[in-house]
Amino acid sequence: MMIANVLQDAFFAALAAIGFSAISRPPRRAYFYCALIAGIGHALRYILMNPAGASMHIFSATLIAAFFTGCLAVFISPVAKMPAETCLFPSLLPMIPGIYAYKAFGGLAACVVNDSPEAFHRAFYIFAHNGIVCFAVLTAMVVGATIPVFLFKKVSFQATR
Repeated sequence: MMIANVLQDAFFAALAAIGFSAISRPPRRAYFYCALIAGIGHALRYILMNPAGASMHIFSATLIAAFFTGCLAVFISPVAKMPAETCLFPSLLPMIPGIYAYKAFGGLAACVVNDSPEAFHRAFYIFAHNGIVCFAVLTAMVVGATIPVFLFKKVSFQATR
């Protein structure tokens, strides 16, 4: 059952990456690589977060998965004959923690409309907790994905020469 869930997660992440790729209009050959990298990266994060896997927090799992995604993009870029960023950015977008952003905004809206101190404090807690997690995960994505580009600079810029 775990394998089916991982494959389903990878499939939907790959679909999302293709959609995000289409927005930036890369060469058609990039779609396959974006889908492949996104599927592998998101599946890795799913495994790391799953209790049957490593049971990590979303922050740690995203940092590791973003680093792995960045490494894949860097090492696939010479094969694909395109810059690593062409495949990297659309592949990372499915990892954006949308539910945390949604809950943070909901908590902020509840802060505005609640008059009682208890309800305000509860809403502010929801806003702050989810907002901080969302920001931390986004930061982990940026840091994790950027490190391989600089770490493997020769390989990363090989495709653009």
